[in-house]
Amino acid sequence: MQENPQNVPPVQEDSFDYVALLKGLWAGRKTIIITFCVFVVLGLVAALTMKRTYSVTTVMFPQMSSKSSSSLSSLASLAGVNLSSASAGGEIPALAYPQIVNSVPYRLELIHTPLHYEKVAQPVSLVEYATEYARPSVFGVIKKYTIGLPSVIMGALRKEKVITLPAGSGEEDEQKPLVLTKDEQKVLESLSQCISLSMDKKEGYLTLSVIGSEPLQTAELALKAQQLLQEEVTRLGTEKAQSELEYIQARYEEIKAEAESYQTALAAATDRSQDLASNRSRIARDRIQSKYTLANSIYNDMARQLEMAKMQVKKDTPVYTILQPVVVPSKPSNSRAKTLAMWIFMGIVVGCGIVMVKMYYPKVKEKFTAVA
Repeated sequence: MQENPQNVPPVQEDSFDYVALLKGLWAGRKTIIITFCVFVVLGLVAALTMKRTYSVTTVMFPQMSSKSSSSLSSLASLAGVNLSSASAGGEIPALAYPQIVNSVPYRLELIHTPLHYEKVAQPVSLVEYATEYARPSVFGVIKKYTIGLPSVIMGALRKEKVITLPAGSGEEDEQKPLVLTKDEQKVLESLSQCISLSMDKKEGYLTLSVIGSEPLQTAELALKAQQLLQEEVTRLGTEKAQSELEYIQARYEEIKAEAESYQTALAAATDRSQDLASNRSRIARDRIQSKYTLANSIYNDMARQLEMAKMQVKKDTPVYTILQPVVVPSKPSNSRAKTLAMWIFMGIVVGCGIVMVKMYYPKVKEKFTAVA
């Protein structure tokens, strides 16, 4: 009995033939091996000449003043001061932290911080190390004198302009624009890729990550970045309260001196009135007495305001809890083995890709020609 030919499943002409693919790859094994060897050599060169980098991460938790306002209010009430009526003060928004780390003054302070390097006897800054001690990599030299050769020629022909600011009026609070040298600008650009800050908005944690070229240098840079961030946030958070404190302190000193002068004049007038016992001397004494009473009342009020301003500065000063301190790294963050493995994988993929293109390009071209 013959089988029904209709029960035989139809052969799909467009189905992918894996056996043909494997045969084609085996036939082109010479191309794959050559490509693989080329990428292995490139991977070895890249792994042996790459700069080792080290990474340091520190985690902080800023405790803002809102958590301690009730205790400070109770202490202030004992001195007759209503602290709840003071300004809400200095909590820094979460989006301000990355802006501080990315600001030019913050990074300018970092690149001029002395750090310890293995090949340098004394601590030097990032700018000094980049201009006097750092050696460019092999790929950096090749790139500089091939792709970047026009820029090198133009830089040699172009004279660096020195910008000088005009003399100011001599006021201490006068603001002037920042003027950066060419070396400072280069180091600032490279530093932007070495320091990053992330914040967990839900929990409030700050994670500061720093990448450097040496273990101790990276740890010192991370520690300086952490301390500088704390100082800058504290300055911004207490700026308003500190300004009010300075104003009240100056006014307090003026009122204190005035009250003491009236007190001295009152004592002298009292002595004269006892000796002369005249109405004119008593009137003069009473006038000085009224001035002293008013000045002493203002002095006492200013003393209370001064204590309130000091408490406000303390209240606005954030307290940082270091959850993960800065630790000198023992291993580099980049691996030569991983770099070599990546190049080997790329060699296999590129080699197989070349063979597959040679296999299927004629068929694809034939289909497109037939359709056209």
